[in-house]
Amino acid sequence: MAFTDRLYLTALKKVTVRAAAHTSLDKGPARTPPAQDAMGGPVMIYTPASALTSPGIMFRDLFVDMRKAFDLAWRLARRDITAQYRQSYLGYLWAFIMPLANTVVWIMLNSTGVVRITDTSIPYPAYVFTGTMMWQMLVEAVQSPLQQVTAAKNFLTKLRFPREALIIAGMLKQTFNLMIKLVILVPAVMLLGVKPDWHIFLAPVAMLLIVITGVSLGLLISPVGMLYNDVGRVVPLLAQFIMYLTPVVFAMPQGGVMSTIFQWNPATPLILTGRAWLTGSGTPMLGPFMIVAACALLLLLIGTMLYRLALPILIERLST
Repeated sequence: MAFTDRLYLTALKKVTVRAAAHTSLDKGPARTPPAQDAMGGPVMIYTPASALTSPGIMFRDLFVDMRKAFDLAWRLARRDITAQYRQSYLGYLWAFIMPLANTVVWIMLNSTGVVRITDTSIPYPAYVFTGTMMWQMLVEAVQSPLQQVTAAKNFLTKLRFPREALIIAGMLKQTFNLMIKLVILVPAVMLLGVKPDWHIFLAPVAMLLIVITGVSLGLLISPVGMLYNDVGRVVPLLAQFIMYLTPVVFAMPQGGVMSTIFQWNPATPLILTGRAWLTGSGTPMLGPFMIVAACALLLLLIGTMLYRLALPILIERLST
């Protein structure tokens, strides 16, 4: 048995009895409360009616199942975080090595005149470093749901456990990485010549919304990604392209087609507002930021329901 498989089995064995008696919609239809069999265990009773005909019951069951899944999610998140830095000499430093390397490259390109960057409101090194760190958080959050489900694919087809635990575990892991990056970002921007103000206390809110936005998008693509491995490979390529249409390393264009593209990019208010709060540059695009935040929360709910309804069908298909 593979090492990752043993880790999953260890985590699953530690799940409480409440999680073992999980009552999620594995087949999609509405159901009655579980009865007890001769051995005292839960019995699932399915009816032909679709779960979509009773949205109230569907949402109620979703929140009940997510509460039951938290124990397993916590154990899986701890396992993933420990495994992420196991046998790593640099450990948590990997959380900012890539953004730092990207920052050095763009500073060299700008200083040598290969690429001309318009003036930014803060020193350019701080501008690039904060932008790349936040962009990395967004991309990692988008990839998180698919990575979690793909890693547990063998267990999804063999064991019955709260499937929402995978998504919650991914969000817990991304939140932990967010805190690591925040601890690094604050002293880093001060060393780069930026003096934050009281808005820095709002920076964690912006970063958390970046994670929520990424997870929401990841939930929408994870069902397709389970069937086609190409999706997991395309996401980093698209992210690299879209980064140049977002004020990550470039300042906001002042006019033309690119200015319109930047302004309509949903990631723009997240990056600009998060960077501004972190560096004490005011609150630019606060209105669009609130709109994107509301849409992200709505997409998170829609994506979770899509994941819940599609996963049993995908598991059945993967089992054949």
